[in-house]
Amino acid sequence: MALAAIIASVAPLQGAEVLEKSPRPAPRPATGMEAPLNALQVSTANQGFQRWIEDFRSRALSHGIAAGVFDTAFQGVRYNADVIERDRNQSEFTKTIWDYLDSAASETRIGNGREALTRHRGLLDRIEARYGVDKEVVVAIWGLESAYGEYRGRTPIVEALATLAYDGRRGAFFEDQLIAALKIVQSGDTDARHMTGSWAGAMGHTQFIPTSYLAYAVDFTGDGRRDIWSDDPADALASTAAYLARFGWKTGQPWGVEVQLPRAFDHRLADRGVMRMPSDWAALGVRDMDGRPVPDHGRASILLPAGARGAAFMIFDNFAVIERYNTADAYVIGVGHLSDRIRGGGPIRASWPRGDRALLFAERKEMQERLTHAGFDTRGVDGKIGPNTIAAVRAFQRSVGMIPDGYASLEILRRLR
Repeated sequence: MALAAIIASVAPLQGAEVLEKSPRPAPRPATGMEAPLNALQVSTANQGFQRWIEDFRSRALSHGIAAGVFDTAFQGVRYNADVIERDRNQSEFTKTIWDYLDSAASETRIGNGREALTRHRGLLDRIEARYGVDKEVVVAIWGLESAYGEYRGRTPIVEALATLAYDGRRGAFFEDQLIAALKIVQSGDTDARHMTGSWAGAMGHTQFIPTSYLAYAVDFTGDGRRDIWSDDPADALASTAAYLARFGWKTGQPWGVEVQLPRAFDHRLADRGVMRMPSDWAALGVRDMDGRPVPDHGRASILLPAGARGAAFMIFDNFAVIERYNTADAYVIGVGHLSDRIRGGGPIRASWPRGDRALLFAERKEMQERLTHAGFDTRGVDGKIGPNTIAAVRAFQRSVGMIPDGYASLEILRRLR
């Protein structure tokens, strides 16, 4: 499971410069770029870090880590200033949903995904047969997380997690991940030297964090090791399928279907809490993009990721299963749409409001403040566009005669101003 599934907000997306690397939504929005650590700060941090390691050693041993395993894993470990720089200075969200999907399902990523599916078809067919998870979905996650294994990360995981645990901003979380990483080493699945990944502790072809690895990784090859790090992606891809199956993947059910809404559609029904059978949605005039009723795959809700002027999706329980990997709607749509394209499906057919831009973090907070001040309580000001803010936006839209789609756009902020 990607690290962002644990610590991401649902709104921010990472504006990666290299589009064929992971376009995963960023762990958190930046509050401002901080100055790089200077030599004195790094030297001071190193001294404190070594004392922290001495204290942590006893805690690790109390969790069952053998002294020899700990000492070997920590040989040569130093305070990693680069990890702290990356953690503190993550880019502000500047990508819209359509820009994100342009990257997530780019022609290059689609073509590479189809090639990967062909190259590993035998393996993927066996994984699909065992776990009941569509092979195209597994390949799509692989594509978004590491560009099909090209960008697995080279940062030493023990050093990165130790540095983040010592830094203290999310110390308890990263210490738990560090202990889990040491348990992985102790189990013999890999050694500390070969345990590499992202600066934030996600590992392998599909970027598992250590606790998720311990709980869900599988030895699909039968060699006695759950190896998600090697060039052979078998264990990593099977572990991803096992993870999705564990959280309720329904074989044969789509993640979602692009739909068209009738002219008189009540946009208040476009809410994750409103679940109906597709035949019931069809009775209200909701059809697929060819004008046909969507088959009754199970209860579904209507999602409008860019409001009434963008694409609409009928989403099923499998949407929520992918969401366990990463909580951002954009990521889930990216995985689902990329999997459809790898399978041979076409592009999203609806247009997007491409003249809009994404709200900055400060603007999202300002919107929440202004909505609450105007009598539409967002129940907090955190810059995250969650259910409470969406409900407040809907109420404001109704009050001024706009379509109540709940979309937190720049136009809403301008009207509030």
